[in-house]
Amino acid sequence: MRILLAEDDEKLNETLVYGLTQAGFIVDACFDGEDALFYGEQNIYDVILLDRMLPCMEGTDVLASLRKKGISTPVILITALGTLSDKVEGLDLGADDYLVKPFAIEELLARIRCVARRPHRIVAEETLTLSDISWLPAENRLDGPSGHCTLSKREASLLEAFLKSGGATLSRNHLLLKVWGPDSDVEEGNLDNYIHFLRRRLKAVGSRLCLKTVRGVGYAIAESQ
Repeated sequence: MRILLAEDDEKLNETLVYGLTQAGFIVDACFDGEDALFYGEQNIYDVILLDRMLPCMEGTDVLASLRKKGISTPVILITALGTLSDKVEGLDLGADDYLVKPFAIEELLARIRCVARRPHRIVAEETLTLSDISWLPAENRLDGPSGHCTLSKREASLLEAFLKSGGATLSRNHLLLKVWGPDSDVEEGNLDNYIHFLRRRLKAVGSRLCLKTVRGVGYAIAESQ
């Protein structure tokens, strides 16, 4: 699961990144509202943790802008403003939850799990199934008609992107952002390499699914004809 953290307190930002990473999440962190909006607009995150009081652009304005653009990623507002009116305003703007500082990392993790498993959300820990394969993230196991295999971290992120796509064509840029993150300087050739690796994994478990190249756009997962 990839998480965006927008928190301007450097010490808290570092602490949260460490705690979330230790819990198994992939975390992209930023320190102001303009960056939070830019990253959020990429629509590659499973959950966004958004401080309410950010430099350059307040968290509530970031939230309102994301919702106006149709981005429905679950957002947890994190703030020291804990009055009832503050909470109501944040929820009315489209926040999925509201967490008041200070808080324990265990509570944050529980709230992340909660918002991620609401209707239409897919939690990385749950089994993902498509056609004749099942991906079990907790066990790092891909099951197919003729056996099972494990995946590398990159292969797993790539497979999850396809399994969550509903068969839609995913652009190369979207896949690069989803798997490597917005700050990575990865070369596009790396994506082609991992597409090749994942094709071999699907073949190894005897799946009818294949990753089709959509020329000039990207890739899509579909059953072979």
